[in-house]
Amino acid sequence: MAITIDILVQPRASRARIGPMHDGRIKIAVTAPPVDGEANAAVIELLARRLGIARGDIAVIAGAGSRRKTLRIERVTRAQLEAVLEEPAGGKAGEKIE
Repeated sequence: MAITIDILVQPRASRARIGPMHDGRIKIAVTAPPVDGEANAAVIELLARRLGIARGDIAVIAGAGSRRKTLRIERVTRAQLEAVLEEPAGGKAGEKIE
């Protein structure tokens, strides 16, 4: 099963985190700069780690050069995504997010 989500990326954040919602999009903060696809790669890495799926299961299908992006995520349900959004801002207990 695949789902499509709209996100708002905040590059060069002090720490990586997922959420809260911002203007109808999931806000994702990453420490990577917005050059050479580094922020996109960081978003994919963060989501894959938190969802427990492979990085290859996540693709940027719109907005690759923008802060506003649309992602297609394979092998995940809406309930799994919502569970990740409800986790504390820093991630799972004891998990270090770079």
